[in-house]
Amino acid sequence: MKRPSAIPLVLAACAMLAQGCLGRAIKEGVGTVRGAKGTFAPIRPLSEIKNEPVLAQYANFELGPISDDLGGKTPAELWQYLPGEFHEALLKKKLPMQPGGKTLLVRGRVIHYESAGTLGMAIGPLEEVIVRTELVDKSTGKVLAVGNCIGRTEETVNSGVQKKAEGLAKAFVAWIDAHYPKTGREQTE
Repeated sequence: MKRPSAIPLVLAACAMLAQGCLGRAIKEGVGTVRGAKGTFAPIRPLSEIKNEPVLAQYANFELGPISDDLGGKTPAELWQYLPGEFHEALLKKKLPMQPGGKTLLVRGRVIHYESAGTLGMAIGPLEEVIVRTELVDKSTGKVLAVGNCIGRTEETVNSGVQKKAEGLAKAFVAWIDAHYPKTGREQTE
């Protein structure tokens, strides 16, 4: 009786592996250009109408205190990178920055922080930080909305604390941007 040859099986496995590597290489390349991801999930939204420009009266947006609800497990570097990344995200969306104007404060607390482990680096890293976020009218202290803002990276090129800070800043600003008029944006500092 003739034994089946293992060569076709090995060739099929190599083809699938090569296809997976090519897919990962493409994903990493796109990740280099796009950077970290930021998304928001409202718990208590700003408005019942999606994307209603209810923040039109605000002329300034500030990053308020973000605390660590994880007992110090969040790296200290996150607090160093976040203000600069927030400023950059505001600039990219051309949102106003007029100190002294009506100000919306973004504050919150870290409820989840995850770095990719060795296995994650091998099969595709997932790193994220989740902040229970409040959008607050600075002059009155009134909480206007509550939600989760998530900074996430899924590519090796985007791993690390700074990239998670970038993604988190994008999430904060995306939430603001969704409720700010798209026309007539003038930026001053």
